[in-house]
Amino acid sequence: MPQEAEELAEIRRAVASLCEGFPGEYWRAKDAAREYPAEFVDALTQAGFLAALIPVEHGGSGLSLEAACVIMEEIQASGCNGSSAHAQMYIMNTLLRYGSEEQKARYLPRIARGELRLQAFGVSEPTSGTDTLSLKTRAVRDGDEYVISGQKIWTSRAEHSDLMLLLARTTPRDQVTSKTEGLSIFLVDMQAALQNGMSIKPIRTMMNHSSCEVFFDDLRIPASALVGEEGKGFRYILSGMNAERILIAAECIGDAKWFIGKATAYAKDRNVFARPIGQNQGVQFPIARAYAQMRAAELMVHHAARVYDGGGNPGEEANMAKLLASEASWAAADMCVQTFGGFGFAEEYDVERKFREARLYTVAPISTNLILSYLAEHVLGLPRSY
Repeated sequence: MPQEAEELAEIRRAVASLCEGFPGEYWRAKDAAREYPAEFVDALTQAGFLAALIPVEHGGSGLSLEAACVIMEEIQASGCNGSSAHAQMYIMNTLLRYGSEEQKARYLPRIARGELRLQAFGVSEPTSGTDTLSLKTRAVRDGDEYVISGQKIWTSRAEHSDLMLLLARTTPRDQVTSKTEGLSIFLVDMQAALQNGMSIKPIRTMMNHSSCEVFFDDLRIPASALVGEEGKGFRYILSGMNAERILIAAECIGDAKWFIGKATAYAKDRNVFARPIGQNQGVQFPIARAYAQMRAAELMVHHAARVYDGGGNPGEEANMAKLLASEASWAAADMCVQTFGGFGFAEEYDVERKFREARLYTVAPISTNLILSYLAEHVLGLPRSY
């Protein structure tokens, strides 16, 4: 593997050291009970890793997105599951860039100290999916308050978050001059909302991802919960979505490294017909191909992060990073199960758990097909397909 800057290498070592305290047994127990890994999230918080992108003046580390990518990658490469906490990093971007000084001073230090969790991102809806501009959740101004009505789905970690970043329509779609207008971002106090018209329904999925539906029945929130300017919320979340895709792509790289490392070690140790199975090209070649695929995707992830950190608009790079990394991790997952054979389906090896977790990222937070549509239209100039 290539050398990296000492600062990033030190971060990687620190994350790996923390993750040693959360071995496979911990994750298997959480998976079996469908429990949130609160102890792991608290450890990440206390170590300062979840405050990586919060500026130093607000109690965070003030690190680059590339450094944040190293944190999330190493969590996955250590066999842990960063999805339990990753939203706090990419949600932060919207608050940092568009929140008022009062909002940042009120929330960021408490988030950095671990007093508050910003883990929930309310965007997707049952009827609109990834067609964000068609969402129906409404926020109607009523004096010094907004009244929220509607429903969100796939709002992961809603039960374990103190704050939610919520996207809602403040102007009906037929009353805006541009389809990207009329959506607004709100920072919702979830503990107060649960007593005031918001309810949460968990969704059982194939992996322990803490996914939920969230219902809003005339929820009243203060007007001060508005982030930025009313009606500009869609453009606010676009830059946050780029950060989200880059960070999740980094997680996929970490997953791929875990699968490759696991398969390589097993292929060296497992003897069949009086020889290690890794001596057979039929076993070697898939592992080598997965490694090559991972390395190519890894380069794109770091390139996308550097474009972002440099102040650019990495829409193309972020989408390609997420596409390539999610496909690399899924290919590595499939290869690892194949290498292990029947033992790949046994819980004690953690392969089947990680296999299920890796499958998510070719679908979420945006599907492969939508990324291809984006690249076709916005990069290659082909006609819009939807």
